[in-house]
Amino acid sequence: MATEDTKGKKAKKKTSTISQIVKIYRFTYEEDKALPWLLAAAILVPTLIAVVICLLAHFGWLSWILTVLLGIMVGLLLATMTLTRRSDRVGYAKMEGRPGAAAAVLSSISKAGFSFPQEPVWIDAKTKDAIWRGTGRTGVYLIAEGDYNRVNKAMNREEEKIRRITRGSAIPIYRISVGHGPDQVPLNKLQRTVVKKKIKLTATELETLNDRLVTLQKRQNALGMPKGIDPTRIHVSRKAMRGR
Repeated sequence: MATEDTKGKKAKKKTSTISQIVKIYRFTYEEDKALPWLLAAAILVPTLIAVVICLLAHFGWLSWILTVLLGIMVGLLLATMTLTRRSDRVGYAKMEGRPGAAAAVLSSISKAGFSFPQEPVWIDAKTKDAIWRGTGRTGVYLIAEGDYNRVNKAMNREEEKIRRITRGSAIPIYRISVGHGPDQVPLNKLQRTVVKKKIKLTATELETLNDRLVTLQKRQNALGMPKGIDPTRIHVSRKAMRGR
């Protein structure tokens, strides 16, 4: 029974993986018609190179098989990488300009203790400009969406609140405005910009920092969020990037 259950779970997992790949392919192909040709090239080129090597080196039949199999495996790896990158590109393009896209991108970061809640800490009810606050062992992040000049003033206020509860420490506060302006970071480079910072805090220091920020947020919520907009709806599902 245990063996049958194990085999059943493995079969379901394999089916689920294949199904997921098919979904990602269909999602990406809707916007990227060159995808089939790119995947075919990714698989065929390494395979053909392997065949040429076998012909030139006059390999025996066993070496032929192993070398061609290696070429096919490399081709499948390249095809997987190509599909992932093209699907991410399509996903970012679809999310571009949508409220909450930055929070959706950052919510998938799981290393270095990063935490980016979906709810913004500041919203402009008229323009839908918003600021999200996140933390990690690298420091505190203020991520803004909207007009640079407008959100910059709001980030000044949010940074001052953080400075009050971190006074006397060397905890860095990073301000990132998402967009395509000269002082902004494009959505597709946001995650990379966040994770490349150097670690400054220990796990214990990060826990203390998060506790203080939670207390700060509770005080801010007690004063009331801006009217005219629901902060829980300002988000975009990360799954939408790959048609899940």
